[in-house]
Amino acid sequence: MSDSSPLPGDPTLAADPSRDIADVPAVEIINTVSVHLLSAAAVKCGLSENGEAERDLAEARKLITALAGLITAAAPELGDHHARVLRDGLRSVQLAFREASPFPDAPGQGPGEKYTGAVS
Repeated sequence: MSDSSPLPGDPTLAADPSRDIADVPAVEIINTVSVHLLSAAAVKCGLSENGEAERDLAEARKLITALAGLITAAAPELGDHHARVLRDGLRSVQLAFREASPFPDAPGQGPGEKYTGAVS
């Protein structure tokens, strides 16, 4: 990126708008994007204050699959400390999706499970 604009909605960058994206470590960017995907997936699974009104399992499936792919691909670069926390959050939304679904997927067929394996 040639400009010094922070990523949209990034609280770490919003605190210091003069911080150039070139100065942000990759691990921090990956964690920030993962947290945004995780939060959006939780809302779409109905885990927000408005619960059922915001539930959209088709959208949650997309978000969870994207999150699983990102975490799986980035884990070797993130190291165990960062990857473990993200994997725990991913597993939580995968389980929330399964619980929210009126017709749960077969084991190994749920969102993101092609990257993570079956979640139970």
